[in-house]
Amino acid sequence: MNDEPLPPGLYIVATPIGNLGDLSPRAIATLRRVDRILAEDKRVSAKLLAHAGATAPMSTYHDHSDEALRDRILAELGTRAVALISDAGTPLISDPGYKLVRAVRSAGHAVHTVPGPCAAIAALTLAGLPTDRFLFLGFLSSRAKARSESIAEVAGVRASLVLYESGPRLGETLAALAERLGERDAAVTREISKLHEECVTGTLPELVARYAEAPPRGEIVIVIGPPGERVSASNEELDRALDEALSRLSPSRAAAEVAETLNVPKKRAYARALER
Repeated sequence: MNDEPLPPGLYIVATPIGNLGDLSPRAIATLRRVDRILAEDKRVSAKLLAHAGATAPMSTYHDHSDEALRDRILAELGTRAVALISDAGTPLISDPGYKLVRAVRSAGHAVHTVPGPCAAIAALTLAGLPTDRFLFLGFLSSRAKARSESIAEVAGVRASLVLYESGPRLGETLAALAERLGERDAAVTREISKLHEECVTGTLPELVARYAEAPPRGEIVIVIGPPGERVSASNEELDRALDEALSRLSPSRAAAEVAETLNVPKKRAYARALER
């Protein structure tokens, strides 16, 4: 394996999410050849770097690192190769890094990516739910109101939803999802690529019942299928709803309210409102 130094620049290196065997040969070669490694937690990364045979000095970097540290990194990138890794998976995917990448690009330095494991993508492959369109939500807020508002924002998105969660919070998150999204198909995946990898599927209410009393351990990814096909309201249903709304609101506001309630195009609802 070539252990010659790499050209200067920032190297974003994906690392295993569980199984060390998932560290790619290119990732190993990159970690061996860079001049410095930026790690989210040096204690977590030490085992991985020993496995890779990487001996470059490590520095701690996360999104709360101050600008002075980023400035020192930028100064170093003019002549040295620096790798960025997270505790597990692909850096920047719900992990530190985007601020640094943006600063490195603005400074005119090279940025390279060494792709590899990503828990969100791995969970999608296990869930058996549509993958042609998906929306990654990261971690939802631990505050009930903010969490509920976030779910409401994406309830109508016609795509599978992917989010991260911890074991202790899984039950309440599933309950909030079920309350807002109803009987959608979903999957809870945990310990991906590890010995006790698990993917449990069912509707959201079924998963709420499954995990209500026994929160699992490990890192968890929840995948939720897209909403069902829209059923267009009949003209009779639309007219009844509009008549009620028009008794309270102007035609434009009545049309907007009914369009959202019946899931019909606003133009159609407004045209019918004017006819009424």
